[in-house]
Amino acid sequence: MTITADDHRTHEYADLPRLMSLMTGDEKHGPAATSTLDVLWVLYDRVLRVTPERTADPGRDRFLLSKGHGPMAYYAVLAAKGFLPVEWLPGFGGYDSPLGHHPDRVLVPGAEIGSGSLGHGLPIGVGTALGLRAKGLGDPAVWVLIGDAELDEGSNHEAIAFAGPAGLDRLHTVVVDNSASHARPGGIAARFEAAGWSAAAVDGRDHTALYEAFTAPHPGRPHVVVARVEPKNA
Repeated sequence: MTITADDHRTHEYADLPRLMSLMTGDEKHGPAATSTLDVLWVLYDRVLRVTPERTADPGRDRFLLSKGHGPMAYYAVLAAKGFLPVEWLPGFGGYDSPLGHHPDRVLVPGAEIGSGSLGHGLPIGVGTALGLRAKGLGDPAVWVLIGDAELDEGSNHEAIAFAGPAGLDRLHTVVVDNSASHARPGGIAARFEAAGWSAAAVDGRDHTALYEAFTAPHPGRPHVVVARVEPKNA
């Protein structure tokens, strides 16, 4: 019997609930974690050009987890992809564990930023994209994952307003929409489009739809994907 790449991918994804179940304790922010699971998986499995061996490679893609509270899905995906040992997961949140309730970039292999204080990831992503451009590194992509509630932070709107006119086409943002934010007439995607971004809104549990949205061409413009999942309080 031949084991295909798709077979291996399916097996890895199916193991994620087990990996997440290893992380227990208070302050887990469970809904915040599970809402990001499929987005994180598709990015790390099929989109991001970074591996455990390339975390210091200047040509790597950068992934910035701004939605840093409830990072169990992030840790589970990093473990599944070999960035960190599975044996670390049961210690999640412990005083001597590198896996804190908010990721620490100096402790978590593969983490580009320390995160959890809402509203910082997208501005950092803008700065990262500008820095790569200034260094003449036009190939690496910058990806930022934010929650819809983070759009209540003014710092994100400043970043959105700057990135479009600046033509930061290597900047990508994924907004996980679990209806935790204030209502926006026209939807979240319209806010980005008004600032000159390319935008798509898809089912945040549909891996094919996510992949197609993540890889859609957007020449000359930054790109946002709004990944809609079940409401936080459903």
